[in-house]
Amino acid sequence: MSSLPFHETLDLSLCGKLGRVHRICRQAVTQAVEPLGFTQPRWTAMMHIHHLGEGCTQHQLACSLDIEMPSLTRTMKQLEENNVIERRIDKQDKRCRKIYFTEHGQAQLAQLKMRISEVKALLYHGLSDDELNAIAHALVKLENNAQHCCDNISENGSTSE
Repeated sequence: MSSLPFHETLDLSLCGKLGRVHRICRQAVTQAVEPLGFTQPRWTAMMHIHHLGEGCTQHQLACSLDIEMPSLTRTMKQLEENNVIERRIDKQDKRCRKIYFTEHGQAQLAQLKMRISEVKALLYHGLSDDELNAIAHALVKLENNAQHCCDNISENGSTSE
């Protein structure tokens, strides 16, 4: 009698469990930054702008967030109205708008990053650097495999190569 690997004993599939953990972690951050005036769409947009680098385009941000441009537009307007970001027309491509943090936005980003760092410390409690690194490496491989699978299905209509 062979025993199942641990990942096959989860109440959800492994990918389902990853999605659940992601949602709970995102909820923890959202609750922690709410007193600072950030909603989930706003703080995620700000962190993605920070990750992509100032001067990223709205299109790049939408792709990074994996959302459609109309969904992003409302959040961008709110961040702009709150003087967190400014959108500037690209000098080389007038159709393109690039995103920059204002001085106020930089201060808001610093507070946001500090609060997220506090939450991450709680989320990572009891996990060693080796365990966190192993998780990170496994997630990168899983993401690459999932993208490869999607590409194969798009090209061939099946998961086989």
